[in-house]
Amino acid sequence: MTALCLHAGPAALLAIRRDGLHPAQFRTIVGASGGPKWFVLYGLDRYLAGEFFAARQEPLETIGSSAGAWRLSCLGLKDPLAGIDRLAWHYSRERYSAEPTVAEITASARRLVGLVLGPDGAREIAENPQVRVHIVADRARHVVSAEQRLLLGAGLGLSALGNALHRRLLGGFFQRVVFHGGPLSAAVQQWQEFSTEHVPLRPDNVAAALLATGAIPLVIEGVRDIPGAPPGVYRDGGITDYHFDVPLRVGEGLVLYPHFYSHFTPGWFDKALPWRRANPRHFDNVLVLSPSPEFVATLPFGKIPDRRDFETLDDTARFNYWQTVLAESARLADEFSQMVRTGQGLERIQPLATAPR
Repeated sequence: MTALCLHAGPAALLAIRRDGLHPAQFRTIVGASGGPKWFVLYGLDRYLAGEFFAARQEPLETIGSSAGAWRLSCLGLKDPLAGIDRLAWHYSRERYSAEPTVAEITASARRLVGLVLGPDGAREIAENPQVRVHIVADRARHVVSAEQRLLLGAGLGLSALGNALHRRLLGGFFQRVVFHGGPLSAAVQQWQEFSTEHVPLRPDNVAAALLATGAIPLVIEGVRDIPGAPPGVYRDGGITDYHFDVPLRVGEGLVLYPHFYSHFTPGWFDKALPWRRANPRHFDNVLVLSPSPEFVATLPFGKIPDRRDFETLDDTARFNYWQTVLAESARLADEFSQMVRTGQGLERIQPLATAPR
């Protein structure tokens, strides 16, 4: 049984079969929203940060939303491995009261961001010349900027309806905002489906941007008036960019996308729309690494973690389950590392299909 699946767009597939796998090929790494789903990629992230990308000379761009932004922002820290480990340790041990309020979950998320960043992490990320972190958040418009549960719920319902009619209509409710360290990615400059603001990361806004990109509506309070950004309430970046359906790389170089799946859901509301498909042209130069179905079947409950585990499992069962997944995720890293070192297994890379399942 293999633990790792590899899928590549046409340009990436051609380049890798011709040249093998090596760090200099990749100029961008992408992280999707997904909350605790990230735990299945923990081992891969540790390998990428601690070995694969450790000695690269060219700048590396990271693009992420929600939990994807949290984990990839760790690459911008002076000690990325320590940051990734802090995120995994504290996130996997989150505990709430029997009926947690939005205020309780918000306070916990704010504390988690602070623990991961530590005293100097915000400055390290904002000023890192080698790792250019891009964090996607969404500025709420009109009724979806309210915190009153009934108003916000009604606004989200209208957002979902508009999105179902046409994805562009989601832009009437949310404006994409990309916080970036260093020069703005050329690919991000091509994102035109929604109105998009670009805001430089600074030591005084990194923590707020990270909290905002993970601020799930009705679960975590929106973040108001982030320094350096347009005024307003900011919410989860996965609303517009759940798994991303945008250009991810312009010019030379490939994109590395460690993902929970080998398929993509463009936005948060698209989870309920099986006909909503990602544009294949956006993934032409992308290599996707994901856990194999056979590997997932060996995990407790036969699935990767998700936010529902907070509701369906008690703290002890959830803790044990998540720790098992974190430990088992090293198998994905081992297989990818072996492929990088020896070139064996490149024939396993499959053409990437962008249709959702």
